[in-house]
This record gives sequence, C-alpha cells and structure tokens, in this order.
Amino acid sequence: MPRLLSLLSLLCALVAQIIPAAALASPDAPGSDISATAQQDLFDALAKRPREPVIAVVALNDGTETTDFLVPYAVLKRAGVGRVQAVALEAGEVTLMPALRIVPDTTLTAFDAQHPNGADIVIVPAMHTDDDPRVLRWLQQQAAHGAMIVGICSGARVLSQAGLLKRRRFTGHWYDRSDLRDANPTASYVPDVRYLHDNGIVTTTGVSASIPVSLALVEGLAGRDRALAVAQWLGASDWSARHTSAGFELNARRLWTIAANAVSVWRHETLAIPVAEGVDDISLALTADAWSRTWRTTVIATPASAASIGQVRMASGLTLVTTAPASGTTRPLALTRDSNAMTQFAQSLADIERRYGPAERDIVTLAMEYIPTPKSQR
Repeated sequence: MPRLLSLLSLLCALVAQIIPAAALASPDAPGSDISATAQQDLFDALAKRPREPVIAVVALNDGTETTDFLVPYAVLKRAGVGRVQAVALEAGEVTLMPALRIVPDTTLTAFDAQHPNGADIVIVPAMHTDDDPRVLRWLQQQAAHGAMIVGICSGARVLSQAGLLKRRRFTGHWYDRSDLRDANPTASYVPDVRYLHDNGIVTTTGVSASIPVSLALVEGLAGRDRALAVAQWLGASDWSARHTSAGFELNARRLWTIAANAVSVWRHETLAIPVAEGVDDISLALTADAWSRTWRTTVIATPASAASIGQVRMASGLTLVTTAPASGTTRPLALTRDSNAMTQFAQSLADIERRYGPAERDIVTLAMEYIPTPKSQR
C-alpha cells in the first residue's frame, strides 16, 4: 500500500480531479468457491515444509509497513514455529510506515551465509520502494531454492515486480487490484479471499489480513491446537480465508475526509505511546498503525522510564527504537494493560471515532481493509 499512501499525500490536488481508476474498477466475480478451499490449499502446501522451518520476515530499511512486518514476526515467534528472523536489506534501523522503528535480527547477506540453501518461508510486507533490485533478486533466488513466498497486503506489489505472480491466482489490497492485473496479464485476480496460495506463492488482502494469514501459517505448520492457543492470546476468533471485497473503494466523501485532514496541519497532533521491556508487538503495531491512518496524527514510541530510553525488547524479542518526545508537544496514548491485541485494536477504532468522528474511523478501516468478524461466523 505504499503507492496509496504517497498518492493520498497529494489529495488536496486530487479532490478537484477524478477519482483514481483503481478505486472505480468494476466488481470482480465473487470468489466464494475459492475461499471455501483457500485455507486447506495453504495447509496442504505447509504440510510439505520442514517441521522446524527457517522463516525470514523481510524489511527494506527506509520503509516497511508496520503491521505487515510486526504481526507475522510476533505471531510466529509467540507460536514457537521454526526459526524466525527479521531480515533487512542492510544493517541498521528499519523505519516502519506509518509509524515505529525497529532493529532487525540480521541482513540478507548474513542470512544467506547462515542458510545457503535458502529459507523455507519468506514473508514480504509492503515496502516503500517495491522495486528495489536487491530485494527482487533475493526473492527470486529464494523462490528458486523452493521457499514459499508470502506477500502481505501490498507486499504483492513486490512479488509482482519480482515476476512471482505470473500464471498464478492472487489477491491483494483493494487499491492495488488494477495495477496488479495490468502488470500480470497471465495471472488471475481472485476477490473475496483474505489469503490465497498458488504454486508456492501466497498473497493476502489488506493490512488486517496479517493476523489471519499468520494464524493459518501456525496451524498449517504446528497444528490446530497451537493456532487456537495463539489466537486466544491475540483475541482472534476467525482465521479462515473468508472476506468480502465489495465496498472497499475510494469515493468523493472519503477523498474529501483524507484531503481535509492532510491539509489541516493546525489540527495535527503527535501521539506518544509509552513502552517498556516486553511491550506487546502486535498491540503496539495495530494501535500505531490505526491512529496514523487518520491523516491527523504522528505516532511515536516513547520510553516509559529511564530503562527504556533508546531501545526496548518487545515481547517477541525484536528490538524497538524509542523516541524522546519534545516537551509539551505530544499527547500520551497508552496501551490498555492486560488487554489482548484485537481488543486493543477495537478500542483504538472506538477512540478514533470518539475523538475525530466516524468519517476518520471509516478511512482507517478502509486503509487497513478491515471488516469485524460477524458473530455468526465466530
């Protein structure tokens, strides 16, 4: 979704023009038959992976999507599934977008030296630059070694640039639909599925699909009981492939809301989330991501005490970089204690609506392609 973010930054001009073609694409045929089998297709593919797979979650240092990256890493680490590593293009910090900074476990070069036969599973988040030749070459090499490549949300754009969607069925973030189809005329876009596997390549819908696909990976690799335990910790009740693609589109009302928020700089505020050792990666990611997508806030992670100045270890073991707030210029945004990640996310959406109004909540759920699970499906 980096393209959407960069495009919307110019909305004050776009509002006076036509809505992008991607937002007005004609509906696709429902993919209900596919969604009924998509989860089992993924499980069947995962059953062929080693019992202790090597899993790389890839990052571009100067811009990688926050939730796409942190959720799969934290879920798989929490589940104790395989050997999971956060692998960046280069050494040094990774700037996540739209918020937070982390220190990866290793680099692509070091990972290759440690695993000359490649990874078993590679997870690709959305990246600020989706055509970095070093990343594309590495993904092609991993696929050639037989790795399963999982593109989260607009990570599908990176896979497309690497030529990995050719002659495959795929899904993706709603905004990427037309571009992905145009770039892959031999491939077939499938709506109404949150994730889809085809011949070693997995794609997902928007940001919020990171949780169900991560739980599906856990179940496929470690069994239903392990997935249920992790889902309970997350507060997630459904990780099937069911999804409703209809309704996710830019319209004049949404464009106006985003444009008004983007240009009304006097209403912008910086929200500071105090963090300490062991902070939950997923609650932090979902909260920072949601508030950032209102187009009215900048979210930073600040040290909760002197012990967390500079860096803290999150619950997954990954290092988070903290930022000292400028005096008097931030508003505190505390994570709810003893709350699971999905409850925290729901609370964030409710708080956004309470503070900014329903239109802002709507653009957040649009950007994250999020639909609450109906009680009848839980």
